[in-house]
Amino acid sequence: MQSSATVLVYSDDANTREQVRLAAGRRPAADVPPVEFVECATLPAVLKALEQGGVDACVLDGETVPAGGMGVCRQIKDEIYDCPPVLLLMGRPQDAWLATWSRAEAAVTLPVEPVELAEALASLLRKRLSSGV
Repeated sequence: MQSSATVLVYSDDANTREQVRLAAGRRPAADVPPVEFVECATLPAVLKALEQGGVDACVLDGETVPAGGMGVCRQIKDEIYDCPPVLLLMGRPQDAWLATWSRAEAAVTLPVEPVELAEALASLLRKRLSSGV
């Protein structure tokens, strides 16, 4: 097993980033490695972190302004070679179709529900790490 997994968390709201970190915990599931977080509050910071490589999964806040997580997800899926899987945070369950449009692999609603977020993140990490990337 990989010694750690890197998760990028994008939100313009420091409280949302904190909710994600606390919900995921140090290890979202027993069968995935401990998680290290890279926090980003702007689109340029997200792009820079992804271009540097080493990110195993992304958690993007769909409510971020001015560049919302849904649009950012679609952009990185087009622009980043071997883009990591994305967990999208949505304001409303009715926005699930937008998560599909953005090409996110998973979506959960805000406010963050710890068990739901940890399970979704662990699932993305399992798939990514088992593919040997």
